[in-house]
Amino acid sequence: MNQRDTPADAADPTGPGLDGLTALQLRDALAAGQVSTVDVTRHFLAVAEQRNPELGAFITLDPEAALQRAEELDQRFAEAGATGSLHGMPLAFKDLVDVAGMRTTFGSRVMAQAPVATEDDPLAASLHAAGALSTGKTTVPEFGLPCHSENLISAPARNPLDADRTAGGSTGGGAAAVAAGMLPFAPGNDGGGSVRIPAAACGLVGLKPGRGAVPTDQQEDSVRNLSVSGPIARNAVDAALLYDAMLGGPGGEGRSLPRALEAAPGQLRIGYSTASPFSPDLDITLARPAVDALTAAAAALGRDGHEVVEADLSYAPGYHRDFRTVWTSALTRVPLPDGAEPLLGPLSAHFLELARGYSEDQLATSVGRLTAWAADARRQLAAHDVVLTPVLAFAPPAIGTFTALPPAEDYELQCRFTPYTSMVNVMGLPAISVPVLRDADGFSWSVQAIGRPGTEGPLLALAARMEQLLAG
Repeated sequence: MNQRDTPADAADPTGPGLDGLTALQLRDALAAGQVSTVDVTRHFLAVAEQRNPELGAFITLDPEAALQRAEELDQRFAEAGATGSLHGMPLAFKDLVDVAGMRTTFGSRVMAQAPVATEDDPLAASLHAAGALSTGKTTVPEFGLPCHSENLISAPARNPLDADRTAGGSTGGGAAAVAAGMLPFAPGNDGGGSVRIPAAACGLVGLKPGRGAVPTDQQEDSVRNLSVSGPIARNAVDAALLYDAMLGGPGGEGRSLPRALEAAPGQLRIGYSTASPFSPDLDITLARPAVDALTAAAAALGRDGHEVVEADLSYAPGYHRDFRTVWTSALTRVPLPDGAEPLLGPLSAHFLELARGYSEDQLATSVGRLTAWAADARRQLAAHDVVLTPVLAFAPPAIGTFTALPPAEDYELQCRFTPYTSMVNVMGLPAISVPVLRDADGFSWSVQAIGRPGTEGPLLALAARMEQLLAG
């Protein structure tokens, strides 16, 4: 249903089936020397050259640097074998992450002429050390704040399932690139759903690890530390491959499956729920396919031998107010140059105005209340090994839908569109977005599986099992 079947000619990685290979198959072909890094890189750059003008997945493409790195990796392979677990794998970081030799614009006019980065961000350095290469920087909304990927300096990231609609955000460019075959997978970061939302919008798998799980992420255990790094891929095995590399450690050359999938989930107590912490402050209305996807996933897991029950969840009031305070306060930590305010887009300017209006006591009070909220929510979810929710409340809106609204209404619509993702960041738990069904219009509908602390591997394994159960 939502699984990508490998075409028959994909058995020959040097032939016309190269774009049909999974990321794991591609990694194995590269590690075995069946295909060169240069040929693989040329292939993905050619797809990007063809499809990016329509989809706006990349804010910057750098073919020259990518091919130079590919030649270096091929030379190293000839001398000493594969560089690491991602030897020769092309990827691209969102334009919030420094990559040496590329400009980081944050999707903002404020940073559009920023100096070119001279060093890799720690995550980029880690994945490059594992043998990956970067083909460019993917499109983001300004400062990665919204759940779409539109900004004032580049084309919007459009959904490959319907190019008139958003690819989601803020890793929308990365998701569009993966879904359209411009990349085998993509690293993202997720502060309120920025991996899971675009994955769900584009029919992909997206893992949000728990707070502190990825060594290169900030390790502070606080509700103010919302953002974590995670993979977006076409299937759970490919997501696990990239997640393994994000964790670092021994290489994965020659492994039949990524390390993350070795933690089999076993029989689970699974709860499902449509309760959202944004209610009753906002009207949360689910489209029929969102409910159908949740029902289908729960039924399939029940047939597979898991104990599946409706979760009795009741979130304490005040989440909408306190999350908005903590979320918008992050903008005050961005090193904006003097005179930057007139260059900001309307939503960022609105958020900055809100953030500068909070006193230290107001912010501390919201942080305290949100911390208590998170503890209570985690206690409730702990009655289950996994809790299933929808990811998106309705189909991805048309490009321009959010940005056409006044900023306050824009933000509220974003919350109604994604009523289940930010709460997981606040709780600091791992979660994965898994495609379940396609509707009559071709849109993909996913469920979010929320796990206990430290269960990223079992969640990936559960997602892989769900793919098997739902295929057909």
